[in-house]
Amino acid sequence: MRVASLYRYPVKGLSPERLSRTELPTGGYVPGDRLFAIENGPSGFDPAEPVHQPKIKYLMLMRNEALARLRTRYDDDSRDLVIGHDDVETRFAIATAAGREQLSAFFKAFMPDELRGEPRLLAAPLGYRFTDSRSGFVSIINLASVADLETRLGVPVDPLRFRGNVMVEGLPAWAELDLVDRELVAPSGLRLQVIKRIERCAATNVDPVTGIRDLQIPKALMKGYGHVDCGIYCRIVAGGTLGEGERLTLVEASEPAALGVA
Repeated sequence: MRVASLYRYPVKGLSPERLSRTELPTGGYVPGDRLFAIENGPSGFDPAEPVHQPKIKYLMLMRNEALARLRTRYDDDSRDLVIGHDDVETRFAIATAAGREQLSAFFKAFMPDELRGEPRLLAAPLGYRFTDSRSGFVSIINLASVADLETRLGVPVDPLRFRGNVMVEGLPAWAELDLVDRELVAPSGLRLQVIKRIERCAATNVDPVTGIRDLQIPKALMKGYGHVDCGIYCRIVAGGTLGEGERLTLVEASEPAALGVA
């Protein structure tokens, strides 16, 4: 399968950033992915003892589709978060207390009726990320599966609805769902173990550009295929780089990584 595109989502629920290449560390995550979340009132999250929390405790597309109207990017060097809304960009120095207060004020003004309390920015401590799944290390979306769903629905389906890290092509539709416990290897020696299918929720109903809740993706998946899965989660069992245009090759779990390098 060929890597068509790569993405990271620095803030849970906010817009993606496209990457041309990324370094994936053994046992880790996509760098810069799900580094932050915005709690919707007190979440109980303790950075000193990070425990996976239900996503409903944070601002997220399943409940807060207005988030899709924001265009955001995170500057790794300055550690600033930039939010574009209504053709205006605002830079928040979220590494500072003042910047985080300004960010809270922004969301209070942007979506006051959807807040249960203070919209406070949370930062993931080392080794933790604000993923939907405890094992959501790297997610892969098969573009052929999305295209097949699109044909069944008879309307366009943006693959970004599924908020994946790696979009791939060249694999038959839905073949990715049969890859659990298999391994994928990239030319750099990167090795990914497929650990589970991704069950889809109502967040996928939201158009990632307009913020309009215009489709019923989980319902369509269940009706058309008998499941609500689209995409797979992988664990990084051997680190390496991955870039657009490169190929991921299937290998058996017991097969040496070198045999799978294209």
